[in-house]
Amino acid sequence: MKYEHIDGEDKGSVRLFALSTCVWCKKTKRLLDELGVAYDYVFADRAQGTERDEIIKAVEEFNPRCSFPTLVIRDEKCIIGFKEDEIRQELG
Repeated sequence: MKYEHIDGEDKGSVRLFALSTCVWCKKTKRLLDELGVAYDYVFADRAQGTERDEIIKAVEEFNPRCSFPTLVIRDEKCIIGFKEDEIRQELG
């Protein structure tokens, strides 16, 4: 799958799985930008075919309900939904 990369401060691997039309996904992305951290993101709804299947499989590893946004930090912490305080605590 092809992630888009946003430059910023390296806080370890930060990956955002999102939908391009989701308000909460946009808020999460905006918060990451505000915090100035480096992260990778992918919009599941813009992918097709096998790439979309790969994205869904990756999300389900951390979030079996496969809801969005799903934020994976250093492959050890998963934040599901827009939880500003929790995101700030992990990355701020």
